[in-house]
Amino acid sequence: MTDIFSGALFIQVSFGWNLYLSTVILLLVTAVYTVAGGLAAVIYTDALQTLIMVGGAFALMFIAFSKVGWYEGLMDRYMSSIPNVTVPNTTCHLPRSDAFHMFRDPVTGDLPWPGLLFGLTVLATWVWCTDQVIVQRSLSAKSLSHAKAGSVLGGYLKLLPMFFVVMPGMISQALFPNEVGCVDPDICQSVCGASVGCSNIAYPKLVIELMPVGLRGLMLAVMLAALMSSLTSIFNSSSTLFTLDLYHKARPKASELELMIVGRVFILVLVCLSLLWIPVVQTANSGQLFDYIQSVTSFLAPPITALFLMAIFWPRANEQGAFWGLMAGLVIGLIRMVLEFSYSPPSCGQPDHRPAVLADVHYLYFALILLALTCLIIVAVSLATAPIPKENLHRLTWWSRHSLERRMDLSSLQITSDQVDSNLSSESDRLQESTWKKVVLWLCGLSSSRSESAAPVIQSSERNFLQEKSLWRIVCDVNALLLLVFNVFLWGYFA
Repeated sequence: MTDIFSGALFIQVSFGWNLYLSTVILLLVTAVYTVAGGLAAVIYTDALQTLIMVGGAFALMFIAFSKVGWYEGLMDRYMSSIPNVTVPNTTCHLPRSDAFHMFRDPVTGDLPWPGLLFGLTVLATWVWCTDQVIVQRSLSAKSLSHAKAGSVLGGYLKLLPMFFVVMPGMISQALFPNEVGCVDPDICQSVCGASVGCSNIAYPKLVIELMPVGLRGLMLAVMLAALMSSLTSIFNSSSTLFTLDLYHKARPKASELELMIVGRVFILVLVCLSLLWIPVVQTANSGQLFDYIQSVTSFLAPPITALFLMAIFWPRANEQGAFWGLMAGLVIGLIRMVLEFSYSPPSCGQPDHRPAVLADVHYLYFALILLALTCLIIVAVSLATAPIPKENLHRLTWWSRHSLERRMDLSSLQITSDQVDSNLSSESDRLQESTWKKVVLWLCGLSSSRSESAAPVIQSSERNFLQEKSLWRIVCDVNALLLLVFNVFLWGYFA
């Protein structure tokens, strides 16, 4: 949803179109791309767009810093960037005194440092270890070395937003304080369509105002293409999760064609829900898109992180503990999310009448609390129920990842050749190949409508997957260590 909103917002600022019209156009183009493309196409286009985006972002960063007098000029101009129209008897128009520090007060800070260190670690673990979009790419790697190298490269690229996004956003407020830094609700409504603030338009505003015409067009094209690629990945991953983990469990004899149709229909449902959710994103978290993303993730992701860590590092965790831990964590997180959206954050100069759990418990602290509660529930239920036999856990936990023992699968789902033959015959009786149907199936990645039931595939090479060539293992490990050292240096420098 945030990808859709940010892409539509970029179109709105760039072309002046209505936000909902921009969203519909973005979704229509993305829907066509999702149907015609596949995972390989998404990965290749992502790689190409990343190179162009890094080049464009570097150019914009250079131009923006030159406008404000580089880093020293940014510090001076940002701290004095005050809009012409302010709310009397308030200080919300003044830049924060800790704006150039990452470690902020644990109680009064907008991003308290304990939450930044530990709370964001919970969210990052969810993204990089369990999020379907990332996991799908990692599992598509040819070997473990390729997967590790991709993760390390992603870590290097994650260093760039500090200089390519965060600081240019601060430059945008320093250059355009009346638009980006507005605090009067009426003025903000006229500038960006959101009365709670216009910080979301900081980066597109910078692109439109500072980039030369040719580079501006290239930057707009690449950013929209990247957003479309992200949406494609999300839609594809969501469709995969729904069709294989839910629908296929309910209908194990479903053919590939049926799963494809259900997946496409589910994507349309997601698109409709996303359109309905736009007003919530506009007004949530004082209109700051970053805070909205992190807060919603803090309400929903910690139970998944807890389950992942417990399953990997504690072999005693079982299915009952996992289920009830997830359900309890989901309910608690949804309650907090409903409360968050039920009580709007106060505008500039207005008192905060929200409950204490919202006003006093930061969402990153809530993520830590939710993680701990989920872990306790998983432990309690797992200890109260039967453990998983050891022969079912070989190569499924951290401690048994190098085991050579044969693993007995828990799932007893088997599809016999008779069932497959019956599915094939029934499909051939019901469906007739026509030219238009062949074209549609080809676009969707299917060679025939007479597709057999999509049975689970058992990989025979899982024991060899952890084997790496020593050279590439050393290269990946050394780069991971260098990345860690460089991150620690940046954290300390900007602390």
